[in-house]
Amino acid sequence: MMDHKESCTEEVDDDESSFSSHPDSPAMDRNPSPPPEGAEESVEEADAIGNTVYSKHWLFSTLTRLIEMVTEQVSEQGEGLEELSEELEDELCKVWDMAMDKDVASFLQEFKAPDILLGVIAKSHCPRLTEICVGILGNMSCFHDTCVSLSQNADLCAVLILLLGDSDPPTLLETCRLLVTCVSQPDVAPMWMERIQQQTATCSNLCFIMRSSTNVELLMKVGELVDKLFDEDEGLMKSWLSELPSESDRDKDTHQDITSSLLEAAIQLRKESPEALEVYLHALQLLTTVHEGVQSLVSDGGCGEALWRFLCEVVCEDLCQPGDPPLILQEQKALLAPAIALLSVLHNGLQTDISLSLVCSLLRVLYLHTENQQALPNGEQGSRDGQKEGVRDEEDKDVQLQVLVEMAVELLSTILTDLPKDIVSELVKQDDLTEKIWMSAFKTLLPQNITAVQRLVSTLSEVEPKLADILKKECSISSEPDQTRLELA
Repeated sequence: MMDHKESCTEEVDDDESSFSSHPDSPAMDRNPSPPPEGAEESVEEADAIGNTVYSKHWLFSTLTRLIEMVTEQVSEQGEGLEELSEELEDELCKVWDMAMDKDVASFLQEFKAPDILLGVIAKSHCPRLTEICVGILGNMSCFHDTCVSLSQNADLCAVLILLLGDSDPPTLLETCRLLVTCVSQPDVAPMWMERIQQQTATCSNLCFIMRSSTNVELLMKVGELVDKLFDEDEGLMKSWLSELPSESDRDKDTHQDITSSLLEAAIQLRKESPEALEVYLHALQLLTTVHEGVQSLVSDGGCGEALWRFLCEVVCEDLCQPGDPPLILQEQKALLAPAIALLSVLHNGLQTDISLSLVCSLLRVLYLHTENQQALPNGEQGSRDGQKEGVRDEEDKDVQLQVLVEMAVELLSTILTDLPKDIVSELVKQDDLTEKIWMSAFKTLLPQNITAVQRLVSTLSEVEPKLADILKKECSISSEPDQTRLELA
């Protein structure tokens, strides 16, 4: 022991002679050499992920701990991880947040993190762990290159699509978020469309969520996913319209088709989220762009009549109310446009009875549009004029608003053609339907819909001659020819 100690002492004396207390030591003339300049900074830079301050070493360690924990649980108990420690959960959530950085997402891809997370998801019995893993992948998919790489992993994509059948709402939310991101990327959307259509349980899984969930955020993402799928792939939409319950359908005895499921979710969201309702109405409108979709609504057993009642309530009770300012049309156009388009299709297919409130709402939409168009009187000066000019220019270029007005004109002209006399009598009794509203609507309808206008004026002449005369004069409506006259008893 003494020899080992002396040896160690001699080594220390030799290596650290600068610390010798001998007065003749030449090393006393200098201090120890400092480390190379910038050495610590170089180490930190080498450990940093890209241009971030995130540590490669820390990330390696966190994922390694995750793998070890899952592997240990499987080897000891023969089943996947069921509980996540608070410490590991916090660290994985940090990775989840970090993955929103492009450099981190690329590094995770290079480190084969998607394969690691796939293995964890496959073995996990812990909903929170599955949610975090899918969330990390979802953040990675926000960047084009990593999205393409993830989408080329067939096994990963298959597992993610199957997760739509999971029972955990947070996991479902992250799964839908990831899928919406991927199908929104033109380069990879076709791959996802094909895989989604091949997985026969996808439609029934989404329908189950739409008709059973009360989670607004989840319903919003499911609606966005369905809307995007229908918009991108008409073939997929047609196949889902004709889909029958499968043996794997967990609720096949009370199976509901995609149309009624969309309606049920829309009803749930009406008071909760106008933004989410807009998504569902657009998806329902897309269904009516194909014959199969229209038939699913108007055929016996379809949900067309229920949808008609729901849309009338939305348009007549929630939107464009009496006294609303003209600019409300801009705010509500995203809801009004698909709602009125759907009502037009349903009216033609169902021949439903027309409600007084619906006619009032359509007249009001055309009036508000006219008011917006006339926002800038010629010749006014000042900043207010500039703002009004901006409003007018915006409306002129607003395709969605123009479509809304065209749909409202089409539906109103169809309704006016066969409007019963008793409904007209009730219309003229409505205090909020002023002469100005009538004139605005008529001027918007003319001249393309002269026949419908003349028939309404004819009926007005019987129930309210004074109003009829004013409209004829102000809107330059000539006496209707005999062939366009409609007797409404």
